[in-house]
Amino acid sequence: MMGIGQIWSQLGSITASIMFVYAMFEKFFPPHLRIYVSKYTQKFTGLMYPYIQIKFPEFSGERLKRSEAYSAIQTYLSANSSQSAKRLKAEVVKDSQTPLVLSMDDNEEINDEFQGEGKNIALKNRQLKLYTNNPSKHWHGYKSTKWSHITFEHPARFETLAMDPKKKEEIINDLVKFKNGKEYYAKIGKAWKRGYLLYGPPGTGKSTMIAAMANFMNYDVYDLELTAVKENTDLRKLLIETSSKSIIVIEDIDCSLDLTGQRKKKKEKDEDDGEAPKNPIKKDEEEENKGSKVTLSGLLNFIDGIWSACGGERIIIFTTNFVEKLDPALIRRGRMDKHIELSYCCYEAFKVLANNYLDVESHSLFPTIEKLLGETNMTPADVAENLMPKSIIEDSETCLKNLIDSLEKAKEEAKKKAEEEAKKKAEDEEAQLKAEKAKEQMGQEEVVKANGKSKEEVKENGKSKEEVKENGTIQ
Repeated sequence: MMGIGQIWSQLGSITASIMFVYAMFEKFFPPHLRIYVSKYTQKFTGLMYPYIQIKFPEFSGERLKRSEAYSAIQTYLSANSSQSAKRLKAEVVKDSQTPLVLSMDDNEEINDEFQGEGKNIALKNRQLKLYTNNPSKHWHGYKSTKWSHITFEHPARFETLAMDPKKKEEIINDLVKFKNGKEYYAKIGKAWKRGYLLYGPPGTGKSTMIAAMANFMNYDVYDLELTAVKENTDLRKLLIETSSKSIIVIEDIDCSLDLTGQRKKKKEKDEDDGEAPKNPIKKDEEEENKGSKVTLSGLLNFIDGIWSACGGERIIIFTTNFVEKLDPALIRRGRMDKHIELSYCCYEAFKVLANNYLDVESHSLFPTIEKLLGETNMTPADVAENLMPKSIIEDSETCLKNLIDSLEKAKEEAKKKAEEEAKKKAEDEEAQLKAEKAKEQMGQEEVVKANGKSKEEVKENGKSKEEVKENGTIQ
């Protein structure tokens, strides 16, 4: 039996022989023969080693963007490497709910079957972001971006949202149906997006509703400020830069821009008017300082035009206090698919607020509050302000009594306002009636004057006839 020393010496001799043969092969064999030998050598090796090696670069593309496949695999291995690997390294990762992430150390290997779960793990661990668009004139330059973002940390949830439970359940079901509707939207030939119009008086929870939807769907929020967008083409560029699984929001759209399509154009003087031509640099600066040129047509194309199909799984939300001011083409079905009215606080919404702010599910004062809420209008924001304890000595009963006082005051103010409006209406009607009566009397006087004048003309005509007759007699 050979010893260990003899085995090592034979291995060394074999390795040296292989290296010598390979050197002779590379030096003396013609290139076309080397190609055939390499080809069949690889086939032989493939029979003995059935695995295929695929390399995923960390950065790819013309702009060397981080590869999504690489990120998905890294996320998957980070979640599963601690079960098998013995050497791990810790990294601080931004935009993650678990900022300290463990991954395999260099030159560490594990055997695992990748089942495409990387994206699901990344979506589960990522932090939501709140984006806002930068002014169009700041898009050019080194490291310039169209969107800026911060971490979205709004705590609103549907469980704490003050509204009718039936309407809340209807909205949740609609969102779930949309989120699971990728194949359905492809089947019917529509872009995978949905529009929501939130309307109602100020303080009824439109912004809170958006935050609750974002947290429920686990979507990023893009807060689009139209006044910072220079023209329609910039609006399309912003749309392209948004990601899937996102909510695009335009708040108070009735106040953002004049979207009626009837804007007054400012008169521009030509050089023929006798004035010296302007400096081109100064002219460019004036053009940049002009307001937004986004039109209603551009916004409509942004919502459901061809460019709106770029990407998928997007929600577009408009909010307004005065829905009647919006152009019907902007909010029709197909653009704003679901209209949600957020009105004044009802009794069911009050119970949610009482539970949120006071941890109270029932109280002897609830029937009084229910009656007052049915008789007067108060927004959920005002109700919540009254329910919030202002000092450490205020208990739930004190807060409920404060709400009752506010409701009674609001009721009296509404009654007084209604009486004043009725009185003013009666005065306006009386003034209008007097004006109509005076106008009618003036018309009658004019008719009488006209009739009197006609009688005088008739008399004069009669006299003329007599003169004609006398003239006839003389003849």
